[in-house]
Amino acid sequence: MFPIGIMYYFGTNLDKRFAVPDFWPKAEHANKLPLDKDEIHAELERLRARRLYLRDKRLAEEAAQNPEPVAQQAPQLEPQQASQPAQTEQKKGWFW
Repeated sequence: MFPIGIMYYFGTNLDKRFAVPDFWPKAEHANKLPLDKDEIHAELERLRARRLYLRDKRLAEEAAQNPEPVAQQAPQLEPQQASQPAQTEQKKGWFW
């Protein structure tokens, strides 16, 4: 009788005992896939705008946390060094 009792317990009033109210979202609150071409383009524009907004926000936060040091002037090459071409070794074979 033991298996039959379990089947009776779990089989009767199954929805009342084990159903969680409002477990699944209503159709108006669920995500809806865009089907028309215009809806798809509008959704892509919305996602692109959201991505760019989050990127700008992230870059602003990174800039606030890590301020860049003031750029110093690069040392100027002397005129003699700038006019001389750099000498490089000639390659002797196909590998080197």
